[in-house]
Amino acid sequence: MDEIRRQVLEGRIELPRVGEVRRADPSTGAPFSVVVNGTDVEPITAYLTDLVLSDMSPLTIKSYAHDLLRWWKVLAAVDVAWHQASRAEVELLVGWLRCAVNPQRRRADLSAPQAGSVNVRTGKPLLVAGYSASTINHTLTVISEFYEFHLLYGRGPLLNPVPTSPGRRRLVGHRNPLEPAPRLRRPPLRQKKSQRAPRSLPDRMWDELFAAMKHDRDRALLSFAVSSGARANELLGVTGDRVDWGSQRIWVVSKGTRELSAVPGSPAAFDYLARYFDRCGTPGPAEPIWRTLRGDTRPLTYWAFRRIMQRANEILGTNWTLHDLRHTAAVRMANDPQLTLPEVQTILRHQHLSTTEGYLQPRIEELHDKLREHFTRPRPQLSYAAGYRDEDIEAVFGAGN
Repeated sequence: MDEIRRQVLEGRIELPRVGEVRRADPSTGAPFSVVVNGTDVEPITAYLTDLVLSDMSPLTIKSYAHDLLRWWKVLAAVDVAWHQASRAEVELLVGWLRCAVNPQRRRADLSAPQAGSVNVRTGKPLLVAGYSASTINHTLTVISEFYEFHLLYGRGPLLNPVPTSPGRRRLVGHRNPLEPAPRLRRPPLRQKKSQRAPRSLPDRMWDELFAAMKHDRDRALLSFAVSSGARANELLGVTGDRVDWGSQRIWVVSKGTRELSAVPGSPAAFDYLARYFDRCGTPGPAEPIWRTLRGDTRPLTYWAFRRIMQRANEILGTNWTLHDLRHTAAVRMANDPQLTLPEVQTILRHQHLSTTEGYLQPRIEELHDKLREHFTRPRPQLSYAAGYRDEDIEAVFGAGN
């Protein structure tokens, strides 16, 4: 068993393929459940049901279910029951996530760009081969809240196996909001996260990407994404009755609040949308406006939209993502002198103004252009008032002045 624990800690073992996340029976109250050996895991189902009562979105609940399933796999690998888990098992989970290869990052084609490499055209790194620091921290948060829920009702272990920092909780819980936020150390096992600047498409590379689109539907999609700042899933959820042609705006269901919100669209976006409807038919009021082009007409999915982007990347040798379009819209709006930051915040539906302020950072490409001009600019030549002899200037300021 000690050898198995060492292999889990070092990520040298594949976790047992036990259980899966399924859509739950409506009678359970949760949209998803974790099923092991054909039976719902009751402690997880109870926790996920509580999340529903806390008005958490179904997609968030699904991500929590996957995190808890991974935790169940680690416990199965070392033969420990969930209510007997300790910090030692949490350390095994963190070690495995730090060292194991994420199956979604594997590349069958060895000639394709590998995980962790940098695209020379865009300057964007590909995701690393393993699990990110954000994924590890999110998993620890989910597991900690899972045990806190059961401790509240007197179930499970006597202590939460996920370590916390008492000093951090004390400072955060009793902090005066009028005082500056204190610098606090990370709790044990939490990973250090780097703050990455938003990546946006420079104008010339946006033109290249747009030119790679082969259909008016795809041109309309990209035009709306870069003019409205809407997320990909928000755009794909637009139906026929949520297109306001007169005011040139569309209505989307916001990711965070799940409320119906109006976002602007450029005249070019509506022009391409009209061409797309003329070519493929106008959808009904309750029908999604984005549909497949081949076979039976179906709503366009996120993965199909992603594949459109991937095909363009293969042609251009780039690695742009769908979310880069939202970043591009945000950078363009934030750097427009005619728009204030609160106005941009409203359009992008950011909860905090500090999030919008992050888009004021200059683009790397712009810095490169300015530095190129700096290096090629001739050095200024010093000149002195008339009437001074050269030997006097050299005596005072030295040779070469």
